Amino acid sequence: MDKSELNRLMKGKTEEQKKAMKYFAATGCFSGAPSDEEFDAIVKAKANELGSKTRALGKIGMDEDQVNEIKPVQFYGFEDEIKGNDFYGSGTGKDGRFRTSIYSVTWLFFSDSQVFMYSVKFDTASDAKKETTEEYFYKDITNFSTTSETIPDTKSGAGKTKEISKFVLSVAGDKFGCSTMGVSDVESTIQGMKQKLREKKAQ
Repeated sequence: MDKSELNRLMKGKTEEQKKAMKYFAATGCFSGAPSDEEFDAIVKAKANELGSKTRALGKIGMDEDQVNEIKPVQFYGFEDEIKGNDFYGSGTGKDGRFRTSIYSVTWLFFSDSQVFMYSVKFDTASDAKKETTEEYFYKDITNFSTTSETIPDTKSGAGKTKEISKFVLSVAGDKFGCSTMGVSDVESTIQGMKQKLREKKAQ
């Protein structure tokens, strides 16, 4: 992307959104590009605003004491692009960590009979976001699993790709997936969820 194209896309954007765009477009000719740490701060602030536990509980319409069968699970990480966006950036920072301009936060809450899900996927370079809430009965869940998804690495050049890890909740005929790139203990967390699922299906 050249400088004139970036300037065109930045028109009408907030200062935070412009910084996010410059972070992924930076190739030495763009001034004011944020550091890895500065971009992470932008992501963290928006994730805390849109993906807090309090907001998630409000969106599913439950009190915490109604969904305390096991400890709530939170997944989060960078995602592939949201359809229809005019800008999408991805690439590896100077610190060796892969990032994209899209991020998601997902909460899973467990009651005696159901799993409640709230997920938000948002764009750091625009106001675009997608919020999802779902309720699943344990008897309808077929599996909790992990998978990987290959997405383009736009910062490193044409044809470059990167794999991101994802959590998948499966029911008959449908699946929900979200990034787990920011979570260190994914496998042990999912094993705990699987154990609870087995217990509920055995009742």
